[in-house]
Amino acid sequence: MKHLTLSILSFLLGGVTFGQTYWQQEVNYTIQVKLDDKNHTISGFDEFEYVNNSPDNLDRIYIHLWPNAYRNGKTALGKQQYAGGETTLRFGAQEDLGNIDSLDFKLNGQTVKWEYDPINIDIAVILLPTPLLPGQRVSVSTPFKVKIPSGSISRLGHIGQSYQITQWYPKPAVYDKNGWNPIPYLNQGEFYSEYGSFDVSITLPKNYIVAATGDLQTQSEIDFLNAKASETQKRFADYLEQKQGKAGNTPFPESSEEFKTIRYTQSKVHDFAWFADKRYGVLK
Repeated sequence: MKHLTLSILSFLLGGVTFGQTYWQQEVNYTIQVKLDDKNHTISGFDEFEYVNNSPDNLDRIYIHLWPNAYRNGKTALGKQQYAGGETTLRFGAQEDLGNIDSLDFKLNGQTVKWEYDPINIDIAVILLPTPLLPGQRVSVSTPFKVKIPSGSISRLGHIGQSYQITQWYPKPAVYDKNGWNPIPYLNQGEFYSEYGSFDVSITLPKNYIVAATGDLQTQSEIDFLNAKASETQKRFADYLEQKQGKAGNTPFPESSEEFKTIRYTQSKVHDFAWFADKRYGVLK
């Protein structure tokens, strides 16, 4: 009995020790982005606070540039899809491909050395001028521009002026007890990302309807969606008819020449995605 009691006590104490030594890094984003629905691009500015909760000194930060997975058939995604019989990234039209560029990383507002991974173009590494010590935090920022690929390839994409914007901004790879996890974009499986907070402002033509991660903070957009919900309820039979027919052929209305900026915030999540279409109905 003594042996059993000691074994149970040892197990419980071991669990307590494990719980006390567990840690996760934290990333807090502020992102501004603008949609160009004529050229199917988004241009923005990404700034994030990176908090080193690990017990290690970090001399670099790996960054995911996942839109570059759509650049050509030589990426990890291109090779994976080609092996599965999908050939768009290897042989498709240039207009269907995507990428991210216009990057200029800064560390606490100062230019910093960075480079692309020699194997995976959808990964970069920022070389820190001085190690980031346990408990310290640093601000990383960069402009960026994404050419949105065809929505027929994977998660990020557009079909006409219907936009599915996922895995779209520069974001640090996970650093855990095993070290860095600079994983290239792949079509199968989910994405390993650090948790933190998001403050995202999206600018686009005024008649787009947006669904996004987080809590909408813009009262004018809340009013717009409430009005759309009333309109959708009145036209619900029309939406059902479209669904039973060929909804994909529903024409896009002309984009408003006036733009709006809408803001979303959320904490304790590991990603931010948004979807935009001028034809959406809204129910509340």
